[in-house]
Amino acid sequence: MILVTISSPNLAIIPCWDDLVRRASSNVFMHPAALGAAAETGFADVRMLQAWEQGTEPRRLVGVWALQLRKVAPLWPALLEALPYNYAFLSSPVIDPAFVDEVIPAFFAAIERDSSLPNVLCMRSFDAECPSYPAILKLLGERGAAPLVLAEHSRPFVTREFGVKRSGSTRKKLRQDWNRLTSLGAVEVLNERTPEGAAQAFDTFLALEKASWKGEQGTALLSDSGDAAFVKRLLENLAAGQSASVALLRVNGEAIAAQVLMYCGATAYTWKTAFDADYARFSPGTLLIDRVTDDLFAGSEISAINSCAVETSFMAQLWAGRRRMVDLLIDIGPAKSMHYRMEAGRQLGYERLRDLRDRLRRPYRAARPARQLEVAGH
Repeated sequence: MILVTISSPNLAIIPCWDDLVRRASSNVFMHPAALGAAAETGFADVRMLQAWEQGTEPRRLVGVWALQLRKVAPLWPALLEALPYNYAFLSSPVIDPAFVDEVIPAFFAAIERDSSLPNVLCMRSFDAECPSYPAILKLLGERGAAPLVLAEHSRPFVTREFGVKRSGSTRKKLRQDWNRLTSLGAVEVLNERTPEGAAQAFDTFLALEKASWKGEQGTALLSDSGDAAFVKRLLENLAAGQSASVALLRVNGEAIAAQVLMYCGATAYTWKTAFDADYARFSPGTLLIDRVTDDLFAGSEISAINSCAVETSFMAQLWAGRRRMVDLLIDIGPAKSMHYRMEAGRQLGYERLRDLRDRLRRPYRAARPARQLEVAGH
């Protein structure tokens, strides 16, 4: 029997979470420490669904799904979003695969029973290759319903067994860029997993990002005090359990690129990247990702890396692997409500505007030098 509880982020279950991710599909953005950062800073109104297997002693955690309760406008009805906070890039629940066909219906039933929660659920950046996706489609099919598919896309993804490009023009250019960079002096890649090392390196990342085009446009993390407070707590909370680090590419002791990494189970996530524009001709962000990929796979802990990035990001040049993603809208109730129809119209309108924007940008993207695509990542 499965019991589902709904609460604010619960850091006390971290030992149970650690046990769960050894068995389940990975999603670092559902980590209780990350959810706690959002709650502690008031960054998002997060509801944490926890599925427990009853009849065992002690009871065992078999599923976690964190949802954000959000209003897109003052007079617009609230909805649930499966990206639990801004700067999360994966909305899939973390469920023991042996229980997925029990936990998904239990999650939906718990939402329906909770009168404080809306029944309209938006699931952007949902992993269509994890066991939860067919389980959701199966449940909706049994109800005679179907999700509204807003978009389908893929993201660069690599495993130890498949996806790293070892030859070709990209590999040749990386060797040339590395050799030219080493001619400037001592080059090193550092990736310290201690809380203190991660905090210092994250400050370096924030400074690099602030000094970049993102700082000029006001989109760097330090450009908004609320965003800055949240991400600092996020990294602090995750790094305390060695679930986050920041890799640095340094030349003569000076950091010229930084890559924020997060870890969950056997998967690493390349969350955010920044580099010094003065070194752009060396493609420092690409060089750093390439070296970090090899370093992570050289150990025994990590077997996959999720880019958290769009198909057009520079990581697509390095990795041949892809992960299929979907954006969905679901009405969990027995029938499609007026709220659902309103939200469907809004979301479809948003998708059309985004498609138009991308079509207008396409000629500009095609004209850019390949190394400038580094800015297309997070």
